[in-house]
Amino acid sequence: MSVSNVMSRRLITMELDDDLAKAKSIFDSTNIHHILVTHNKELVGIITDRDVYKHLSPTIGTNKESAKDTMLLYKKVHLIMERNLITAKASTSLNEAALLFHDNHISCLPIVNNDFHPIGIITWRDIIKILALQYKEKLKHSER
Repeated sequence: MSVSNVMSRRLITMELDDDLAKAKSIFDSTNIHHILVTHNKELVGIITDRDVYKHLSPTIGTNKESAKDTMLLYKKVHLIMERNLITAKASTSLNEAALLFHDNHISCLPIVNNDFHPIGIITWRDIIKILALQYKEKLKHSER
Protein backbone atom coordinates (compact mmCIF):
# COMPACT_ATOMS: atom_id res chain seq x y z
CA MET A 1 0.00 0.00 0.00
CA SER A 2 1.32 3.46 -0.86
CA VAL A 3 1.03 6.68 1.13
CA SER A 4 -1.37 8.02 -1.50
CA ASN A 5 -3.99 5.63 -0.11
CA VAL A 6 -3.89 7.16 3.37
CA MET A 7 -2.42 10.65 3.11
CA SER A 8 -4.54 13.65 3.94
CA ARG A 9 -5.15 15.80 0.89
CA ARG A 10 -6.71 18.65 2.88
CA LEU A 11 -3.61 20.75 3.34
CA ILE A 12 -3.28 23.84 5.45
CA THR A 13 -0.44 25.99 4.20
CA MET A 14 1.11 29.32 5.05
CA GLU A 15 3.43 31.64 3.19
CA LEU A 16 6.96 32.56 4.31
CA ASP A 17 5.97 36.02 5.52
CA ASP A 18 2.87 34.98 7.46
CA ASP A 19 3.26 35.60 11.17
CA LEU A 20 3.06 33.44 14.27
CA ALA A 21 -0.32 34.97 15.15
CA LYS A 22 -1.78 33.34 12.03
CA ALA A 23 -0.09 30.03 12.83
CA LYS A 24 -1.33 30.14 16.43
CA SER A 25 -4.83 30.88 15.22
CA ILE A 26 -4.74 27.88 12.87
CA PHE A 27 -3.44 25.54 15.57
CA ASP A 28 -5.97 26.86 18.10
CA SER A 29 -8.91 26.35 15.73
CA THR A 30 -8.01 23.00 14.16
CA ASN A 31 -6.91 19.57 15.25
CA ILE A 32 -3.63 19.61 13.33
CA HIS A 33 -0.03 19.74 14.50
CA HIS A 34 1.82 20.63 11.26
CA ILE A 35 1.49 23.46 8.76
CA LEU A 36 3.29 23.34 5.43
CA VAL A 37 5.04 26.56 4.42
CA THR A 38 5.06 27.33 0.71
CA HIS A 39 6.49 29.92 -1.63
CA ASN A 40 5.07 30.12 -5.15
CA LYS A 41 3.26 26.82 -4.42
CA GLU A 42 6.59 25.06 -3.70
CA LEU A 43 7.13 23.47 -0.29
CA VAL A 44 9.88 25.34 1.54
CA GLY A 45 9.30 24.49 5.20
CA ILE A 46 7.21 23.01 7.98
CA ILE A 47 6.08 24.58 11.21
CA THR A 48 4.67 22.58 14.10
CA ASP A 49 2.43 23.60 16.96
CA ARG A 50 5.38 22.96 19.28
CA ASP A 51 7.56 25.34 17.24
CA VAL A 52 4.98 28.08 17.60
CA TYR A 53 4.31 27.66 21.30
CA LYS A 54 8.03 27.38 22.04
CA HIS A 55 8.50 30.87 20.55
CA LEU A 56 5.51 32.50 22.23
CA SER A 57 5.14 33.66 25.80
CA PRO A 58 2.80 31.63 28.03
CA THR A 59 1.16 34.92 29.05
CA ILE A 60 -0.24 35.53 25.54
CA GLY A 61 -3.98 36.03 25.87
CA THR A 62 -3.90 36.57 29.63
CA ASN A 63 -4.09 39.73 31.71
CA LYS A 64 -0.31 39.40 32.28
CA GLU A 65 0.46 39.73 28.56
CA SER A 66 3.07 42.42 27.93
CA ALA A 67 3.80 44.47 24.83
CA LYS A 68 6.90 42.33 24.29
CA ASP A 69 4.74 39.18 24.43
CA THR A 70 2.38 40.65 21.85
CA MET A 71 5.27 41.57 19.54
CA LEU A 72 6.30 37.89 19.39
CA LEU A 73 3.05 37.21 17.53
CA TYR A 74 4.36 39.29 14.62
CA LYS A 75 7.46 37.15 14.14
CA LYS A 76 7.48 35.61 10.63
CA VAL A 77 7.14 31.85 10.26
CA HIS A 78 10.19 31.63 8.01
CA LEU A 79 12.32 32.57 11.04
CA ILE A 80 11.37 29.44 12.98
CA MET A 81 10.26 26.89 10.36
CA GLU A 82 12.14 23.68 9.63
CA ARG A 83 13.88 24.00 6.26
CA ASN A 84 15.65 20.62 6.07
CA LEU A 85 12.70 18.68 4.76
CA ILE A 86 12.20 14.96 4.49
CA THR A 87 9.50 14.35 1.88
CA ALA A 88 8.04 11.49 -0.11
CA LYS A 89 6.23 10.88 -3.37
CA ALA A 90 2.67 9.57 -3.57
CA SER A 91 4.01 6.19 -4.70
CA THR A 92 6.14 5.74 -1.57
CA SER A 93 5.11 2.57 0.28
CA LEU A 94 3.90 2.70 3.88
CA ASN A 95 6.90 0.59 4.88
CA GLU A 96 9.26 3.11 3.29
CA ALA A 97 7.37 5.94 5.03
CA ALA A 98 7.71 4.17 8.39
CA LEU A 99 11.48 3.95 7.82
CA LEU A 100 11.62 7.67 6.99
CA PHE A 101 9.82 8.46 10.25
CA HIS A 102 12.12 6.20 12.26
CA ASP A 103 15.43 7.07 10.62
CA ASN A 104 14.87 10.84 10.58
CA HIS A 105 12.99 11.29 13.88
CA ILE A 106 10.20 13.24 12.18
CA SER A 107 6.52 13.49 13.05
CA CYS A 108 5.10 14.25 9.62
CA LEU A 109 5.94 13.45 6.05
CA PRO A 110 4.85 15.90 3.36
CA ILE A 111 3.96 14.25 0.08
CA VAL A 112 5.11 16.26 -2.93
CA ASN A 113 4.78 16.05 -6.70
CA ASN A 114 7.65 16.39 -9.19
CA ASP A 115 7.53 20.20 -8.91
CA PHE A 116 7.91 19.93 -5.10
CA HIS A 117 4.34 21.19 -4.65
CA PRO A 118 2.69 19.60 -1.60
CA ILE A 119 -0.15 17.24 -2.51
CA GLY A 120 -0.63 15.49 0.82
CA ILE A 121 0.69 14.81 4.29
CA ILE A 122 0.97 11.75 6.50
CA THR A 123 1.89 11.71 10.18
CA TRP A 124 3.32 9.10 12.49
CA ARG A 125 -0.14 8.88 14.06
CA ASP A 126 -1.53 7.82 10.66
CA ILE A 127 1.05 5.02 10.48
CA ILE A 128 0.20 3.82 14.01
CA LYS A 129 -3.52 3.89 13.19
CA ILE A 130 -2.99 1.77 10.06
CA LEU A 131 -0.87 -0.76 11.95
CA ALA A 132 -3.42 -0.95 14.76
CA LEU A 133 -6.30 -1.52 12.34
CA GLN A 134 -4.35 -4.17 10.45
CA TYR A 135 -3.50 -5.93 13.71
CA LYS A 136 -7.13 -5.81 14.89
CA GLU A 137 -8.19 -7.36 11.59
CA LYS A 138 -5.55 -10.06 11.97
CA LEU A 139 -6.76 -10.83 15.50
CA LYS A 140 -10.35 -11.01 14.31
CA HIS A 141 -9.42 -13.59 11.65
CA SER A 142 -7.29 -15.66 14.03
CA GLU A 143 -10.16 -15.97 16.52
CA ARG A 144 -12.36 -17.72 13.95
